Order: sequence, then C-alpha cells, then structure tokens
Amino acid sequence: MQKAKVYFTKTLTPEAVLQTYKALGIGLPGKVAVKVHSGEEGNQNFLRPAFMKPMVDFVNGTVVECNTAYDGARNTTVRHRKLMEAHQWTRNFTVDLLDAEGPDLELAIPNGRVLKTNLVGKSLANYDSLLVLSHFKGHPMGGFGGALKQLSIGCASSAGKCWIHSGGKVTDQSILWENCAEQLAFCEAMADAAASVASYFKGNAAYVNMVCNLSVDCDCCAVAEDPCMKDIGILSSLDPVALDQACLDLIYQSDDPGRDHFIERVESRKGVHTIDAAAALGLGCKEYELVSLD
Repeated sequence: MQKAKVYFTKTLTPEAVLQTYKALGIGLPGKVAVKVHSGEEGNQNFLRPAFMKPMVDFVNGTVVECNTAYDGARNTTVRHRKLMEAHQWTRNFTVDLLDAEGPDLELAIPNGRVLKTNLVGKSLANYDSLLVLSHFKGHPMGGFGGALKQLSIGCASSAGKCWIHSGGKVTDQSILWENCAEQLAFCEAMADAAASVASYFKGNAAYVNMVCNLSVDCDCCAVAEDPCMKDIGILSSLDPVALDQACLDLIYQSDDPGRDHFIERVESRKGVHTIDAAAALGLGCKEYELVSLD
C-alpha cells in the first residue's frame, strides 16, 4: 500500500489550521459538515470556536455535533444547544446537532469485527462532505482521541455511543455502564464505526488534528487534568489512520518531561489497538510520509 501523506506545521494559529487543510489539495464538494468537539461544561482544554473560524468559513461549513451518552451538559438536545451557545459555537457558525431528533441513521458495517451496524445522527444524510477537526489529546476510556474517535464516537448518536461502548449490546444509556465491552473489543468497535462513516462519504472527507493542550483527559471531561506536555502543532491528511498514527509518533518521539504520563494513558487503555483495527479494516494505512509546512 502506498504511504499516506501527512502534513505538519509547528505553528498553532487559526491560519495554520487552514494552511494544513489547503496542503491536502482537496475541494470538499457540496454541503460540508464540520465535526468539532463542543467541549463539556467546565472543561478548560477544548479548542475555542475562534481557532476554527477561518477554516470553517473557508469551506462554508456547518458545525456538527451529537449528544452524549452520559450525564453532563450535552446529553440532551436542549442542554447541548444551550452549551453550544454558551461556548459561542452558535455565535460564530451555523450549528447542527445531528441527532437532535430521531430516528437515527443506520450505517451497515459488513466487515466489522465487533459491530455490523452503526447508529449516527440522522442529519448526517444532509451533507455531501465531511471535514473532521480534532483536538488530539488523551482520553480516559480510549487512551487518546483524534480523527478516529471523532469519526466513531463523535458522529454516533447518543444511542450509537452506547452501541459502540457496549460492543453492540445496548443502546440505552441508563444500562450502558454495566454493559461496557472489554477494552480491546471497545477499540475495535470504534474502528468499525469510524470505517462506516468514512465509507459513507466515499472519499469526500478530510482530517485535521490539532495537537495541543495535551491533557491525558478528553474535552468530554468536566473535570480534566491540565495539559502535561508542551504543544506539538497541527497535522492534516486524507487518511485518518495515518494521521492519528503520526500524532502518536510525534508524542513518542518527544523529549518532553510529561511524555511518559501521556503515553501511560494511551497504553493502559490499549489505544493503539484502535489504529491497528482501523488499518486492518482498510480505513487507511499506518505508513505515512510526514511533510513539513514550516
């Protein structure tokens, strides 16, 4: 398989987000969904709307999100919309909560290891292209969160998040936590779900990871650890597997004193298995050429 191209800049500015996207040489057709993380109420590390604005404006995109499957300020449509307003997403962009109303859109995963179907917000069907803007950081359950997590858990409806976390057993958040899948199966379920969303857009997708505010916790945590490492930069690719792999490689290669703490979070949750499983599904490849834009 040919190596994927991954573009990299150490510059962390709104303009650099757009620069890394332009390096991909792709024009996303039609109506563009821009997947972001809205940030849980109380979280200090999520990337603010102003950081994304030049990028979203350039593609004339609609910011999209889905409701969560756990208690917090984003687990119902009413509460999530209120938070999107408080975090200034609606002030800067047109915002669409994909699973604001049911029924969900069901995507088939014929070659899925754990899941054979994925449940996403039904409004995903209103879009022709997908731009995934990910804050790459740690995660308390997945080890790390990047493009693959945004494609899977991020695009899943509230019921779909339960479906992934439980390895295809339940869709009801009231009984989710006693039905969670074993960790490797959870990683594989994320890979299955990610592959279904990427396949749905038939190549009309692009991915940008912003590797900064490197906490071991996700932006979904209301009480998150402060970042443990210095910022690294922004990376982009048309291949989400190569992109997440490149981000992890830069962290492993770092001499930052906080690197070991971050890596412990990734390895204790078997996070690399998500990348391996996604590659095995043919979602992308782990081999890449890192192209510096600096």
